[in-house]
Amino acid sequence: MKVVVVGAGIAGLACAVELSAAGVSVRVHERDPVVGGRLSGVVAGGRYADVGAAYLVADDPDFAAVADRWRARGLARPWTDTLAVFRGRVPGEPAAGPMRWAAPGGLRSLAEDLAGGLDVVLESRLDAIPGDADAVVLAMPGPQALRLGPPAAVADAARAQAWEPVLTAVCTYPGRSWPGFHGAFVNDHPVLATVCDDGDRRGDLAPVLVAHSTAAFARSRLADPGAAAGELAAAVNDLLGLDERPEVRVHRWTCARPSSPGTPPFVTDGRVWLAGDAFGRPRVQTAWLSGRAVGRAIVQSTER
Repeated sequence: MKVVVVGAGIAGLACAVELSAAGVSVRVHERDPVVGGRLSGVVAGGRYADVGAAYLVADDPDFAAVADRWRARGLARPWTDTLAVFRGRVPGEPAAGPMRWAAPGGLRSLAEDLAGGLDVVLESRLDAIPGDADAVVLAMPGPQALRLGPPAAVADAARAQAWEPVLTAVCTYPGRSWPGFHGAFVNDHPVLATVCDDGDRRGDLAPVLVAHSTAAFARSRLADPGAAAGELAAAVNDLLGLDERPEVRVHRWTCARPSSPGTPPFVTDGRVWLAGDAFGRPRVQTAWLSGRAVGRAIVQSTER
């Protein structure tokens, strides 16, 4: 049996790992020059800063076991279970929640670890569903899957997904001058949704803050995200009472966060499968579980 996985984010890689472990021939195609998808980073201040997912939550036992293996090898670490909360520009009570995990080498390093040993073809942009595979897994947001012309059942599920855009600003300062915090949820703000201390979560104390915008702010600025750098930096400085002007890099995510979860854990017409974090709560863990579930289902189909 031959399987093609399109997309080397966490869902696609989890699927491919499951298939490969079962002895199924699988190839992963990724349009970007690196694996990771929304486990992405950019170089700022001579280091990588996480610009996609802010952290991992590992409260599923199986994904927690994966996180523990990463921790044992120094690839991931528990970061914090408490984040600050702002209402607009007003600080509120910190919010305790599940343990958030971070990666000293950046979250993309975890995707690279999953990809080790897999047949991954980078910078491979497909325009249609491959016809020479027994099964094709579309590990991507629904709007991107539609560009490949999936069969009706999969296309209907892809159209049912709703996604919100985000602009991510990496703000590199001359030094660390902000009050101590790990990260913050910013509610009811016209520009910001979250701000994270990237030096704190990575553990190197670099003077870097990473801010994610609201969907409303991003939506009207997707054509020229770099032009929003000043507004984003000003919003971060205003929120935290900072005076120094940072260097800013802005990354655009057209499909950043699913706002209408689909039916877990995937959709298929029997040959083409759609997987990802739209099938449940929008988490890295959800994407991993969805991809693994597809891999297991395909393996089971070969054993019948």
